[in-house]
Amino acid sequence: MEKSQHGGLRILFADDEAHLRDLMRIELPRLGHDVTVCPDGVAALRALEKGSFDAALLDLRMPGMTGIEVLGKIRQLSPDTQVVILTGQATVDTAVQALRLGAFDYLTKPCKWAELEVILNRISERRDLTNKAQALETRLKAAEGSPVLVGEVAAMTAVKRLIETVAPTDASVLILGETGTGKELVARNLHDRSRRAAHAFVPVNCGALPENLVESELFGHRKGAFTGADTHRKGLFEVANGGTLFLDEVGELNKSVQVKLLRFLESGEIRRVGENDPFRVDVRVLCATNRDLREMIAVDEFREDLFFRINTFEINLPPLRERRRDIPILAEHMLRRHARRSGSESTLTPEAIEALCEREWPGNIRELANAIERAVILAGGNPITPEHLPGSASSRRVSANLGGHSPAESAVSGPHFAIPDGSPTLRDIEMRYIQTVLEKHNGNKPAASKELGISLKTLYNKINQLQQA
Repeated sequence: MEKSQHGGLRILFADDEAHLRDLMRIELPRLGHDVTVCPDGVAALRALEKGSFDAALLDLRMPGMTGIEVLGKIRQLSPDTQVVILTGQATVDTAVQALRLGAFDYLTKPCKWAELEVILNRISERRDLTNKAQALETRLKAAEGSPVLVGEVAAMTAVKRLIETVAPTDASVLILGETGTGKELVARNLHDRSRRAAHAFVPVNCGALPENLVESELFGHRKGAFTGADTHRKGLFEVANGGTLFLDEVGELNKSVQVKLLRFLESGEIRRVGENDPFRVDVRVLCATNRDLREMIAVDEFREDLFFRINTFEINLPPLRERRRDIPILAEHMLRRHARRSGSESTLTPEAIEALCEREWPGNIRELANAIERAVILAGGNPITPEHLPGSASSRRVSANLGGHSPAESAVSGPHFAIPDGSPTLRDIEMRYIQTVLEKHNGNKPAASKELGISLKTLYNKINQLQQA
């Protein structure tokens, strides 16, 4: 008997016939699934309250609660669980009722194993499609940088070679580099060249996750696990099942989440918040950071055992100032990308390329991308000259007339706040100080948070509060 081709399901089976429970307990794992068996509907609901399931196979007639009644409760408690009703007394009315209540399918006992396998494979396919859709939404929200890895300097050639070597494996990779150097892009390349390419790629900015919801976002939660947890919810590890989870800014995870991440890397199991029983997911974890994890280990901010687990291979991305020969190639690539989006026919003049190569680019590729986008808009289809680039007198004059800062300038200088004149309040002083430190570090938030003596999460929260003030 072949295993499920789409990955194992967590199945809840409820039937009052003991021989069927014994059969499912033996045969479903042979198909690659995890199964929990229950003698009646009440026990099935208790199991559902303690854990989460991809599918529920329910006998129609059971003592205490019918399969239809359990189906109704499952739709409220765990909408993602697909329910299949099994019965030896099938009627058109019960079939219609079950399907109207949201049952995935309906089988008459004794059902054939081939029929059950087909249904379970369809449930697996739906789960995978749902996960991929959620992953795509997450990816689109987090997407930045160019879709391909561009660069010809020796350091980038070495990076590409290492990607080709490591991508087909399931080895953990730690991607290091300054903000804006393209760490997520490297992670996507690793995923796209792996055997997991057909499954989800889920990027997560660990520094932007709310402090009190990090565990729930990553691992999911059970209904009632905390205030506001109204239903079961799958975490990003489950969304990435079969694919790749990219943890950007992994150094921002607190110690308790680091422990859970280490446990997954060692066992392949996760546990939803509020649940007692762990379950397995098939996920490759890629990590990235612009912080020095070895320094964090020395001051007990990052676990050394976790560092060794995520650092089987290390990929170091050079800052843009160390790969100036790539700037013309990158700029032309970004220009072509904007041309495809907007239909612009702008070109880069030799003087503009020279000006781009002379800049330091503290915001790296992200800053360059913003500068090119802005120049395309200002040029209006005409050739791009140095006057269209950030820093020129003409460029600053246009920005002032537009009533704001360019995307590239914002990337360098950080957020700008409206600070009142006159006698400042304590909040105004805090606002000015945060602005000053961000400008000092050219908009580099991790560096600014370090000087301010606050976590990156706190800095993000401060910026959001101040911008909304």
